Amino acid sequence: MKKILGIVLLVFFLASCKTRTAEKESELNYMQNVEQVATEAAVRSSSSTIQAGDQLAVFVTAKDMEVVRPFNQSYYSQPAGTPTTSAPAAERVYLVNSEGVIDFPVIGTVNTSGKTLEEVKLKLTEHISQYVKSPTVSVRLVNFRVTVLGEVTRPGQYTLPEGETTLLNVLGLAGDLTMYGKREDILLVRNQNGVITKERINLMDANFINSPYFHLKQGDVIYVSANPTKDKIARLDPNTGTYIAVAGTIIGLAGIFITIFKN
Repeated sequence: MKKILGIVLLVFFLASCKTRTAEKESELNYMQNVEQVATEAAVRSSSSTIQAGDQLAVFVTAKDMEVVRPFNQSYYSQPAGTPTTSAPAAERVYLVNSEGVIDFPVIGTVNTSGKTLEEVKLKLTEHISQYVKSPTVSVRLVNFRVTVLGEVTRPGQYTLPEGETTLLNVLGLAGDLTMYGKREDILLVRNQNGVITKERINLMDANFINSPYFHLKQGDVIYVSANPTKDKIARLDPNTGTYIAVAGTIIGLAGIFITIFKN
């Protein structure tokens, strides 16, 4: 009878472990309906718009680099005819003021508020084309930073030279969520032109791809809270493992003594 009871308990324990493992694997899967929603979102694209405080690095090139010299700040400190071998070294950085404009050489003020980097690039190209034949303009955001806190492998602040990114990309940079991260409740805090907004994002639902918070903006803060499992572990006495080990040893010794005395 005792053997049968032991076998039943062992089977129940193994089944319980298997169920919990399956549940854990289900919780760790992002966007469980990703195929349907990702297909719908594939034809759309979204870019982060420029706002006050952004720093834009602009570099203008043309067949004759001397012609675009007035548009590139670094050229003013170089002797005429000096070749430029690296575009980033010649870039001029422009600070977007509180009104969303930059002061560009020759052209004057350029409104960048609410525009994407590509839109600013096209606008500058249009203006410069009035002075230069077939110019090429590059524009990038040099101070695009986002912060990731909470249950991720590498929390911290990340600077992204590309000037735009998505929530999934940043979580990847942070080493993904830990096993204790609450995947259905990611908090994103955004400060846009002085207006602070907060959004809760569910990574388990692929519809968040359609959210305006999927593509991050300058200064976004992402916080991954802990799931109930982490909360329970945090409440446990750190010496619990030691107590259990000692108790097991005592029980084992007691069993040995009982066996000896019976013999």
